[in-house]
Amino acid sequence: MKKILLINVVLLFTVSGVAFAAGAPRDNCGCGLGTLLFEGKGGLVQQILAATTNGSFGTQTFGISSGTLECNQPSKFASNEQLNNFVAENMDNLAKDAAMGQGEYVDTLAVLMGVSSSSRAEFSQMLQDNFSNIFTEASVSHVDVIENIANLM
Repeated sequence: MKKILLINVVLLFTVSGVAFAAGAPRDNCGCGLGTLLFEGKGGLVQQILAATTNGSFGTQTFGISSGTLECNQPSKFASNEQLNNFVAENMDNLAKDAAMGQGEYVDTLAVLMGVSSSSRAEFSQMLQDNFSNIFTEASVSHVDVIENIANLM
């Protein structure tokens, strides 16, 4: 009796899983080489193979970071890295310019943070007005500085 019940439960989940997968969108397998190889094939087996290929060979990670293989690269990926590097390498100069509400380092920060040229004067003023909220202590990290500025925007 228990065997028959177990078989029925397994069949129920298998059939409902196949029925659900047949109507499922193709995006469940993500992006990457597998997505390209199995494009236009929406069956359960093809989606599993596409997802396995994407994950097993690192093509999904490559595709996301490069913006290829049907993947979309995050729009701020490069600028975030540049922003982090800039603030980390220029903390002292950035703090001086922010305290004055103007300067080359504040201008560069505005560009890296995507502040439009028409809003840069307001941005510089905001940095000056909120200096103590941005540079909260002498040993504040660049990550905290960026986060503090982002929270004020």
